[in-house]
Amino acid sequence: MPFHSRSTRWLTLAVVATLAVGLTACPDSTTTTTTTSPTTAMSPSSPSGTPVSLSGLGATLPEPLYQTWFSAYKGKNPNIQVNYEGKGSGAGVKSFLNQEVDFGATDAPLSAEERAKFPAERGKILQLPMTGGIVVFAYNLDGVDNLKLSRATYCGIVDGTIKTWNDPKIAKDNAGATLPSTPITFIHRSDGSGTTYIFTSHIAEACPNWKAGAGKSVAWPTGVGGKGNPGVTALVKQTPGSIGYTEYAYVKTEALKSAILENKAGKFVEPTPEAASKALEGAAVPEDFAILVPDPAAADAYPIVGVTWLLVYEKYPDAAKADALKGLVKWALSDEGKTYAVDLGYLPLSNDIATRVASTIDTIQVAAK
Repeated sequence: MPFHSRSTRWLTLAVVATLAVGLTACPDSTTTTTTTSPTTAMSPSSPSGTPVSLSGLGATLPEPLYQTWFSAYKGKNPNIQVNYEGKGSGAGVKSFLNQEVDFGATDAPLSAEERAKFPAERGKILQLPMTGGIVVFAYNLDGVDNLKLSRATYCGIVDGTIKTWNDPKIAKDNAGATLPSTPITFIHRSDGSGTTYIFTSHIAEACPNWKAGAGKSVAWPTGVGGKGNPGVTALVKQTPGSIGYTEYAYVKTEALKSAILENKAGKFVEPTPEAASKALEGAAVPEDFAILVPDPAAADAYPIVGVTWLLVYEKYPDAAKADALKGLVKWALSDEGKTYAVDLGYLPLSNDIATRVASTIDTIQVAAK
């Protein structure tokens, strides 16, 4: 049964405990696997009774979860309003470095060049992982409900060398399926995108003939661009014969079909939270939390998975905003916050990493005036 037809309610809190093993704390950047117990609720710092408004901008990959989190948090703390715009990781990084927002959001860790532009008066950059996301190949092809794509096949679709749905490579992957001669329309992002960073980081590892490299923006050899994960998802839904990369939550919401991909171990794997969590098991976690797993080796791992980060200043001029942001992040990473992530198909952080992030957010200071 394709994943998009399943209810996410089968992901119980017991599964949260299983997924929590996925991202394992590893301060010295070595790879290890640690079993953790289910996360206990962390007590957020008590927000003051003063109305506080926080503004954020950036990645669209986590936007469904962020909007859900921020709305739920306001329900618990009516005095705190969080306004978030999903405009892509590139826009999020730019707005953060320009001090136009209280926090940025990105699915690609900051580069050395970006870090060099950080305003010194704001202290240090706090790059905080919040959740893991699944990047899927959504497709629009009538009569084909369980499309399988080998690595060679999806590499050919992305680089434009496979042009029609009845190409022999696709037919070999899908014995018995009736594949039309319809031209393939590949849909990619048109904006600076952390989802593109996750996707192209995998393509660069998996596809020997890929020449465009990896990054938030690349020179695509083929295809049509859409703005944001919502734009790509909409274009796939509207365009018969199309296929494009987007985040799992968008495909689930729009009831689109997604491909079953061959992983590094040579196994075809459906895009499910369970399979994605295996991609992150034992991942190295450096001091700056720049967790990268472009082509996971685990036998049952879904191959295209990434982490998304909040970008936070170490120093804030407003004590109320600093306290509100601390409380929000700690609550999002608590057991209660994780249930929202699971329901939407995201991957909660491990207990160890959530604790490290909570300690890091506590280093926020009020800037001297």
